Amino acid sequence: MALETWLIKVKTAISHRFDAVRTTPPTTKLVPKRSGGTVGVLAFEIAGLMSKLLHLWQSLSDKNIIRVRNDYISLEGVRKIVSNDEAFLLGLACAEMVENLRHVAKSVSRISKRCEDSNLRSFENLFDNFANSGYDPHGWVLNWKEVEAKNKKIDRYVTSTVNLYREMDDLSVMENGLRKLLQSSKNNDVHDASIKEQKVIDLQQKIFWQRQEVKYLKERSLWNRSFDTVITMLARSIFTILARIKLVFGIGHGFLSSLPRSLSASATVHPSENPNSCNFVSGPLKSPDLEQKKDHHAHTFFDLNSKFLKPPPTTLGAAALALHYANLIIVIEKMIKSPQLVGLDARNDVYGMLPDSIRSSLRARLKGVGFSASDSVLAGEWREALGRVLGWLSPLAHNMIKWQSERSFEQQNLVEKTNVLLLQTLYFANKEKTEAAITELLVGLNYIWRFEREMNAKALFECSNYFNGSSLNLQNSS
Repeated sequence: MALETWLIKVKTAISHRFDAVRTTPPTTKLVPKRSGGTVGVLAFEIAGLMSKLLHLWQSLSDKNIIRVRNDYISLEGVRKIVSNDEAFLLGLACAEMVENLRHVAKSVSRISKRCEDSNLRSFENLFDNFANSGYDPHGWVLNWKEVEAKNKKIDRYVTSTVNLYREMDDLSVMENGLRKLLQSSKNNDVHDASIKEQKVIDLQQKIFWQRQEVKYLKERSLWNRSFDTVITMLARSIFTILARIKLVFGIGHGFLSSLPRSLSASATVHPSENPNSCNFVSGPLKSPDLEQKKDHHAHTFFDLNSKFLKPPPTTLGAAALALHYANLIIVIEKMIKSPQLVGLDARNDVYGMLPDSIRSSLRARLKGVGFSASDSVLAGEWREALGRVLGWLSPLAHNMIKWQSERSFEQQNLVEKTNVLLLQTLYFANKEKTEAAITELLVGLNYIWRFEREMNAKALFECSNYFNGSSLNLQNSS
């Protein structure tokens, strides 16, 4: 009876503590729009936005921009089925970076409505004006030295907030475990009572220290920062990143005086006499299409940018086939590597993945092809040819899967890491050229698959004859 009474008291006390802890997050959600309160549970969303901004800034470093020009747009697959127009490809890279920044800015604009500062509440209009005209009335564009210091501070906040998320999750698991333990104590006999009591005490102690850790991390992370503080950091980062994008790609230059040009990729390729000037010598990373469209006053900068990212009708992106073809190419690639392991069911499954256009071209290519496939020289030539096609087509297919999975992964995780640009995928690939390459792979796979089956059948037949001959010899000798 004494133990039951004690357990009831413990359970009641824990329940009160649960209620006290649980009351914190909801109050954050009910904060009025114009509040000077702390961001609370929104810290996790804000940390994700900050992480994306850090990654965007890193992607605009001299090293990465030069990699875009020298590596990304020079991929053989990109040149074969996407485009060999360097200005167009650079425009795609620029437009995707701007679009990623715009998505972050939309989230920041929504959160900024909770700020006390009227300028911060007007972030959306200020950002649109800055994008269209370069007007920065509050000096939110930072210089290079300020950016480095600010990014280090943001990175510390992101790290602390990620740790807070994990510790709060661990605390929740502990609290649920204690609640279940208290509920199960009612059905225990006297022998197990003392063991349960010790477990409850130990778990309570762990919960106590875990709450202290959570409290400490809330003080160090974004949780206890004000909306004005975090939105100011975000606004300055967004303005600075857009300024950097325009500087690097040569869009609307002439008014961005805060960022040094001496370290830009453009200056690395075509340095000017004045390293602090924003005027380009020859605009090495400029997209003529974007620059020409920017001067068209009937549309905003972001409207024109979004239109530039719209895939042409002749592409896989417009046909909504980019991801499907990527999966198809990867399946074919695996079959080509191990044709002897491909069964009839797998072969039928691949055929079921083919659209009508590829089926028609495949039937036309295979029409009149004999059933025999015993030429080892021809099989070797097909393997070499398929290897060459996969050498430039496979990277685009894998990039397409990676690009898509990173964005799906982003929805479930606090920190986003995106390393693939859309121009490196099948999204802007020409549909007709891609289907021709896939058809070529299927024709070659058909031959080496039949060759492997004939060689295996021949080997089994010879093996069977050998054992049958051995058996007859043994019988004759006996």
